[in-house]
Amino acid sequence: MITDILADNLRVVFCGINPGLSTAHHGYHFANANNRFWKVIHQAGFTARQLAPEEEQHLLDTGCGITMLVERPTVAASELERDELRNGGEALKEKILRYQPQALAILGKQAFSSAFGIRKVGWGRQPTMIGKTEVWVLPNPSGLNRATLEQLIASYRELALALKTGQ
Repeated sequence: MITDILADNLRVVFCGINPGLSTAHHGYHFANANNRFWKVIHQAGFTARQLAPEEEQHLLDTGCGITMLVERPTVAASELERDELRNGGEALKEKILRYQPQALAILGKQAFSSAFGIRKVGWGRQPTMIGKTEVWVLPNPSGLNRATLEQLIASYRELALALKTGQ
């Protein structure tokens, strides 16, 4: 089972949609070799070196955490039911209110839209806050996402810089 990596007062909590089958099998977040999460957060400035999925607990040392909207593993996130995402959004709000990181980064527009019931969603910082936590929507690093590595890094770097400068 994949467990949340959370602590009080983190800089950011990255929220994936749900575990893929490879991730569920290995027991670590973003464990699929085609997923670019670990490379992206390193190159965007969140970690000093690229962590391997099995080193995920070291994220806490960098002020980062990970959670997910839905715990049920699937081949593709499109297999999830709308109710699963909506319920996941409610559970996520409770977690974020409990831990109050500076920012919550939801990885995927469609996931954010379904989980929070918001229709028009842009990339980046959202007008929505959860307590004192800013909400950001970033592209999903899944290998199924057509975004280039450079586009992913640029999106994540925008969040890293905002957290660093407090803007």
